[in-house]
Amino acid sequence: QVQLVESGGGSVQAGGSLRLSCEASGYNYRIACMGWFRQAPGKAREGVATISTGGGTTYYADSVKGRFTISRDNVKNTLYLQMTTLSPEDTAVYYCAAQFCLGRANPPPFKEYNYWGRGTQVTVSS
Repeated sequence: QVQLVESGGGSVQAGGSLRLSCEASGYNYRIACMGWFRQAPGKAREGVATISTGGGTTYYADSVKGRFTISRDNVKNTLYLQMTTLSPEDTAVYYCAAQFCLGRANPPPFKEYNYWGRGTQVTVSS
């Protein structure tokens, strides 16, 4: 059973940084592509970043390019999202997601992720 548990959310002032973590269990972490998504109040969930099984290929939404960095530790079965230069527009619940992608060179599109954590709140004040 795939289990994803996010942590690291909190409140920060604009311009600040946070690092989110997602601990994965219940499956072979090394054969799943991973992603971070977010959902702001009153808005649809959106993809933020994805990463391939080995970590060598990443993809970012335009809104976070240059500010956020996704990474993974395949020994600790943990996914990370380093967020810098945060703005109030980044306020949302952030979700970790997984999708098995053995044999794929690139992470699947955002819409293909099927396994989800419960999320962690990030609040950025101006």
